[in-house]
Amino acid sequence: MKSGKIESFEQFSQFHSLQDFNNHMELWLLEHKQHFSKGELMGLKRLVRYAAKIPGVCNAKIGTILKSIHEECHDNGISRSTFKRMILKAKELGILSVFETERKNGSQTSNLYQFNRFPSNEPPKEEILDHPIEASNLLKTEKNEKIKERIEEPSKLDHTYVSDHVPQPFVQLVKYFYNDVKTIEEYWKMAKITAYRNLWENDHDVILDVAIDSFKQLIRGLKFNQNIKNPFAYFYGISENKFCNLMHARLHDEYELNNSEIVFRQVGI
Repeated sequence: MKSGKIESFEQFSQFHSLQDFNNHMELWLLEHKQHFSKGELMGLKRLVRYAAKIPGVCNAKIGTILKSIHEECHDNGISRSTFKRMILKAKELGILSVFETERKNGSQTSNLYQFNRFPSNEPPKEEILDHPIEASNLLKTEKNEKIKERIEEPSKLDHTYVSDHVPQPFVQLVKYFYNDVKTIEEYWKMAKITAYRNLWENDHDVILDVAIDSFKQLIRGLKFNQNIKNPFAYFYGISENKFCNLMHARLHDEYELNNSEIVFRQVGI
């Protein structure tokens, strides 16, 4: 692949917008953050920043990326080997694909990094093949169809199939309105994303409380507002606002506490 300006690789982008790219990266980090060391995460996040002009595509040189990290961290950046380990892990996990590029004279230059979309919960659509069936395979085909009929799973799984990582109080609430495993897990995933965006990802009790309250507000909205076309987006907005308010309250409490400590010191308490 020939090297060039980043604009020439626009067709490699899998994202509709920068926000779409950021949302998918948050999902990747929620799922696989624990697989990276602190230094590797630093390199990955910086690579994501360099992939903002064309969402999800970057052809910056490793040296350029490492230099920017060193400058921002006051010479406490990461090594080239750490960055390369991060790339290998990200490739193995499916987060990104890497393509080699070359100059006009054939010499190798910087790689092209293509970030991938986070896998959807939707199952892949089966391809409909319209090939003629040979007579010799007819009996085998009929036998396979009968076996498929016997082992075919229900087209829709209920709440009893929800993953163990989704708290049961949330499952028990949502099942009364959407008794479908994919829907329940999708709403929980939205709550986890908004918690992560507002630095609450480690407080599981708070996440559960906000998720339950947000879902109740969603149902209320659906009952009284017929203009809600995307319940998932509506739920996301509610939970985002709740976590944001909680963060402001936390910062306010910390500010008040710090001021109190200063006053105590001044009066000699």
